[in-house]
Amino acid sequence: MVGESLAGGVLAGHAASAARLIRLLEDERPEGRDALRELYPKSGRAHVVGVTGPPGAGKSTLVSALISALRKAQKTVGVIAVDPSSPLSGGALLGDRVRMQQHATDPGVFIRSMASRGHPGGLARAAWEAGVVLDAMGFDMLLVETVGVGQGEIDVMDLAHTTAVVCPPGAGDEVQAIKAGLLEIADVLVLNKADLPGAEQTQRHLEAMLQHAAASGWTRPLLRTIAAREEGAPELVQALAAHRAHLEASGGLALVERKRARRPFLERVREHVASGLETALASGPEARALLAEVERREIDPYTAADRWLARAGGLT
Repeated sequence: MVGESLAGGVLAGHAASAARLIRLLEDERPEGRDALRELYPKSGRAHVVGVTGPPGAGKSTLVSALISALRKAQKTVGVIAVDPSSPLSGGALLGDRVRMQQHATDPGVFIRSMASRGHPGGLARAAWEAGVVLDAMGFDMLLVETVGVGQGEIDVMDLAHTTAVVCPPGAGDEVQAIKAGLLEIADVLVLNKADLPGAEQTQRHLEAMLQHAAASGWTRPLLRTIAAREEGAPELVQALAAHRAHLEASGGLALVERKRARRPFLERVREHVASGLETALASGPEARALLAEVERREIDPYTAADRWLARAGGLT
């Protein structure tokens, strides 16, 4: 079968097989799912790091610097770079991802750009599946860079073991604008472009926010980087490794793995329920009758939905 041969190629470390399989998964092809079933039991070894933050923070340049530092540390690296979708083609707008291409000929690095395709939360739908592929392929570290949409980028928490939030220098108001989601998802804070004006002020704001963060077993570090010169990248690699070691020592890794397994399971169930609901609404006379009552404002949408679910024996 095609899926089995692709899975075999991935397990053998063939980049072409991985690239083809990820494409099939993006297109929701059944042979892609067949291969994923075979690969999933072979995954679970890689350290998955989410790199997120507001637009302009220099995430792509930082990821490129991280790749360099990790390769110097003899680590293999898989990168899933999620880009905004083109409104015309639906494909990825690569933007600054060309900076990573200096690593494209390195056999210890695999880089894949994926279009978000309108998926909320800054991640492509197939990002988790691509992560399984690269994990099973044997990469030590997986870097998942999100689109860059600010506070909406919280989905990466459910995909990564460690989340690095990247902030650019800026006025205090800009820091406050991302504050609500920042401390909730950050395991490591990175002040990138630390050589630019405003860096000291931004650092003070971030340090103040960390002082008021809820206490936990992990003390979130704040690191300064100048990614364009690869400065601070080795220290960031050390911080990411320290967080992984903390998870293993504290028992938190098992909790994170349960969360990572729960997310795709629930998403698949929701997709199935939503698909069945759309079919029922299109063909079922009871649903159409209830919708007509809602349209005539004879009944409110919530009561109508409860009645339809009760008749269909669905979720309540």
